[in-house]
Amino acid sequence: MTKSEYVLAKYESFVNPGLAKLLRFMGLSAVEREAQGSIVTDWEGKRMIDCVGGYGTFAFGHRHPRIVQAVEEQLHKMPLSSKVMLCEPMADLCEKLAQITPGDLRYTFVCNSGTEAVEGAIKLARIATGKTKIISMFNSFHGKTYGSLSASGKELYRAPFEPLLPGFVHVPFGDLEKLEMAIDKQTAAVLLEPIQGEAGVIVPPAGYLRAVREMCDRKGVLLIADEVQTGMGRTGRIFACEEEEVTPDILCLAKALGGGVMPIGAYIARSCLYEAYLQAPLLHTSTFGGNPLACAAANAAIDALREEKLAEQAAVKGDYLIKRLQSTADRYPGTVKEIRGRGLLIGIEFTSPEIGGLVMAELIENGVLTAFALNKLQVTRMEPPLTIEKRELEQVADAFDDALQQGCELLEIS
Repeated sequence: MTKSEYVLAKYESFVNPGLAKLLRFMGLSAVEREAQGSIVTDWEGKRMIDCVGGYGTFAFGHRHPRIVQAVEEQLHKMPLSSKVMLCEPMADLCEKLAQITPGDLRYTFVCNSGTEAVEGAIKLARIATGKTKIISMFNSFHGKTYGSLSASGKELYRAPFEPLLPGFVHVPFGDLEKLEMAIDKQTAAVLLEPIQGEAGVIVPPAGYLRAVREMCDRKGVLLIADEVQTGMGRTGRIFACEEEEVTPDILCLAKALGGGVMPIGAYIARSCLYEAYLQAPLLHTSTFGGNPLACAAANAAIDALREEKLAEQAAVKGDYLIKRLQSTADRYPGTVKEIRGRGLLIGIEFTSPEIGGLVMAELIENGVLTAFALNKLQVTRMEPPLTIEKRELEQVADAFDDALQQGCELLEIS
């Protein structure tokens, strides 16, 4: 029995047989063994360029030396907090987040994941405003715990768990008129992703985020930006909302915040929203949130982000990769509907699931890890580390050319 068969059998028996079947079907049943930088190596010794990137987690690549060192040093001091004494790594992290986030965002709550960050933001919006209605977008993805799932805009994931939390309304992403019609006296906040990731890397029309900010100000409604996937340099800015000089009232982070080494999430808010928590500071807490080990990783990640100018690198590398991918798509008309994105958050929308599935399978065969967008299976994502080297980008572009050619030949597309 191969290592792949051995581990897959355990998935089928002890993890999730449906997931095992899906991974087998997608050609993703190889067992990962180790990773460094942009490369993941399986147990058979095959090296793969990681263009899934943990859905945005590995912005700094795998095992960034600076981040690993910071975690190792903290591990030998104090991995978890006593929770009744002050935690210096968490205090340092909150200060750094206040420094790098836009505008007057100031107070941070540190948690363990993106969905927890969204949950906390929803709670803060409701207690700060005394209102309950949250408006989010169709096809959005904010997580799968009950509050964030109630905000997420994909019925496939919502319907099996209904009834969900009341007070959530969805409108089309990019449609200002529908958004304004949905806002009423009970609206606490508008929750959105600056670029919708799992919807298929949907970039809104120019000026949309700024117009939403102005609408929220005019209507007395909070704006929550879910930057769990877009934050930490992914789109060519440290935060995607900076593209239109927008400061949300609450900003959610996770994924890349842990530097690809530790799980961590956070939301950062304006100080004026914290009145209720000043009176009752234990209304929202987390046992593991803000632990020293995760905060050490996040502190080192922020330092690397700024000093290595990774957001700027993402802008340049993303522009190069999109142009190379588009050049290939132009040579095979009728296969690719659109290539879109910003920085190193790129979506390739195919004209059919068949050609998309074949191209993804060929990319994996050719040593490039990719995955479908969760809410739109015709879109394959390209989300490599911001640290990816130029030669690796060239290999990705060449592999896409070969994969698209093979897909056309198999489907007899001329």
